[in-house]
This record gives sequence, structure tokens and C-alpha cells, in this order.
Amino acid sequence: MTRAHLAADGASLSGVFRREPTAVRAARHVVRDALGAWELTGLTEDAEVVISELATNAVLHARMDSIRVTVTRIDEHTVRLAVVDRSRDLPVHRSPNTEDMRGRGMSIVDALTWSWGTDRLPWGKRVWAELRDGQR
Repeated sequence: MTRAHLAADGASLSGVFRREPTAVRAARHVVRDALGAWELTGLTEDAEVVISELATNAVLHARMDSIRVTVTRIDEHTVRLAVVDRSRDLPVHRSPNTEDMRGRGMSIVDALTWSWGTDRLPWGKRVWAELRDGQR
């Protein structure tokens, strides 16, 4: 299942993907397409890393068969990336030691974004991250 939808106002792009590893690559494409359309390509590299981490967490830990990826233009310099899934378990920002093979995702998200957080939903959660052009 793959669907992408551009909002009528052109301020958001979203896609629904099967909760499988190929969803991570599809999520990067949604982000790249949105940033290109909004002429915010300077954010692309960091945004692709961030959405990869968020989508990977959903693929690994969520329930149900699908996840939703959204990219929303907040203002002329800011975008919000989000992944919605049906798990109520919130991501944890850990400080893994150098021997850990996993657990670095939210630390990477924290380092690359202006802000990030989670919204509890009645049936799951939305994990989001905002990037701003010129934030570093």
C-alpha cells in the first residue's frame, strides 16, 4: 500500500506506506519531493536522515500494517516531518554507549532538528521533528 497526497493548499505532503523496510525509502522520497517543491533543498540531507530515523522506529516498533508520513510547511523557513503509527509506546532519547548497535535514532533526530516531540493520539502516536532553513 503506497499512497501520496498533496494538500490542496500545497502546504503539506503525506503518504501511507506498508510497515516494512521499504517504507523508509518511500518516506525519504516524500520528504525530497516536498522540499524540492518548496525550494527548501538546503534541508534535504538532514531531513532525509531524520525521516529515516522516525520511519525506521515505526517500522520496527509500531503495530498494524501501515504508517503515515507527513511533511508540512510551517512557514517559509520551517518544515515539520512526522510519522504516525498505531503504537502508544513513545520513543526514548537515550545516550547509548559506543558498543550499542541500536538506540541512537532519537539522539540523531535531536542533533539535526530545531525541535522534536510526540503527540499522543487515541489509537497511537505522532512523532514529529521540525527543521529550519539556516538553523545551524
